[in-house]
Amino acid sequence: MAAVRDAVAQGELDVAVPPGVPVFCGGTGVFESPVALRLGVDPAVIARRVGGTVTGRGFVRVEPGIGALVDGIVGDPRYGVAAVPAYRWAVWPKTFENPGFSVRYAYARAAWVGRWASDLGVRRGRFERPEPEESVLAEALGELPGRAAQAERERDARPLVFCLARLAAAYHDVHERCPAVPKGEEKPGAVHAGRVSLAEAARIAIGNGLNMIGETPGERL
Repeated sequence: MAAVRDAVAQGELDVAVPPGVPVFCGGTGVFESPVALRLGVDPAVIARRVGGTVTGRGFVRVEPGIGALVDGIVGDPRYGVAAVPAYRWAVWPKTFENPGFSVRYAYARAAWVGRWASDLGVRRGRFERPEPEESVLAEALGELPGRAAQAERERDARPLVFCLARLAAAYHDVHERCPAVPKGEEKPGAVHAGRVSLAEAARIAIGNGLNMIGETPGERL
C-alpha cells in the first residue's frame, strides 16, 4: 500500500489509494499481489517501487526471503491485524484434532520458547537456512495478512481461522523437530538464535490472529 500511496503522491499513478492490498504467499518467502489489476494500473510501476517483478498474470511478486519475512514480523507487533468478525472455537477436547486447542497451544509453545531462550541467554538472531518444516511454517506466516484481509472484506472469520489452524500445525512440527533451545550439553549457536526469532514471529502472528477473532491468547494452558 505504501508503494501505491507514494506513486500517487509523486504523480506516477492517478488512483484512489486503497485502505489495504491483498497479498498472497505464492511459495516459501514469495509474495504476490493483484493490487495493480484491482486498481487498473501498470503493475511495473508498483513492482519497481517494491523491488519486485511482474508475473505473467499481472501480479506483483516480491521475494524477500524467509529471513526478511521473520525480521519483518518480529519488528511489527501488529502484523496482519485487520477488523475480523469474532469466532468461537471449542475448548474441548484438548487434543491436536481440535483446531481451537491446537492454535492456543501453539501460541503457548512459542511463548515458552521466548522464556526459555531468555533464561538460557539465547538472543534472537537472523533466521537462515530453513529446514523443510520451517519453510512450511514461513509460508503459513506469510499467508496470514492476506487471509485476515479476506476475512475482513468478506465479514467472515473463517479464512483467517483456517489459516491459523494451518499455521499452528506447522509450528507444532517446527517446535518438535527443529528445537530453538539447546538440548543437554549442546552449546547455543546461530541456528538457535534464528529459531528463537522464528518462534517469536509465530507467537506474534498467532497471538494477533487470536485477538482478531476475539480471544485473549494465553502463555500457559
